[in-house]
Amino acid sequence: MKRITLAFAMAAVLTGTGLAQTFETIKLLPHSTERGGNLMQAFQHRASEREYGVTDLTLQDLSDLLWAANGINRPESNKRTAPTAQNKQEISLYVVKYEGAYRYDAQTNVLEPVTAGDHRAIVADRQEFAQFAPVILVIVGDYSVFPAERNMALVDAGYVSQNIYLFCAGNGMSTVARGTMKTDELAEILKLPEGQRPILNHPVGYRK
Repeated sequence: MKRITLAFAMAAVLTGTGLAQTFETIKLLPHSTERGGNLMQAFQHRASEREYGVTDLTLQDLSDLLWAANGINRPESNKRTAPTAQNKQEISLYVVKYEGAYRYDAQTNVLEPVTAGDHRAIVADRQEFAQFAPVILVIVGDYSVFPAERNMALVDAGYVSQNIYLFCAGNGMSTVARGTMKTDELAEILKLPEGQRPILNHPVGYRK
């Protein structure tokens, strides 16, 4: 019965998107600053939610979500919406969708294809609900830029995580921060260089 339920849910995800599932570079849209409502309202609605609608995120919503999470808000200095210790900018964002895994390039505002195929179950690991979210954001830190006894990448990942939470809360989306994932397998799928490791992940979907 579980296999039938999972298969049905997967079919619903694919049908619900209404989009061709192609694996190629995704040119993101310029972020919109005319959305999201009141910051205090976003705090009011911030919550960890584990149920997601099956409809894929629109390109504008995905673009704005990534920019809010860790995009460039001061182009003259290449600084981000999330702070990092000593401005190391050691945090990277990856997007795992049905058709494949992508790396977010904030400078060119594109999603670069990394590995084709549906790897959401690898991110979900034993928490099956996560694999049916249309989008999973993976927060990756470069551990090599800080001494082991003071690894600020873990702290900096938390800033990005909260940005994701607040954007979702203000824009009708559900998400939850998760440390559970098959970290070693995911690192291979994302083709991470030595020293970089997944820290947190966020399934994201429209609120049901």
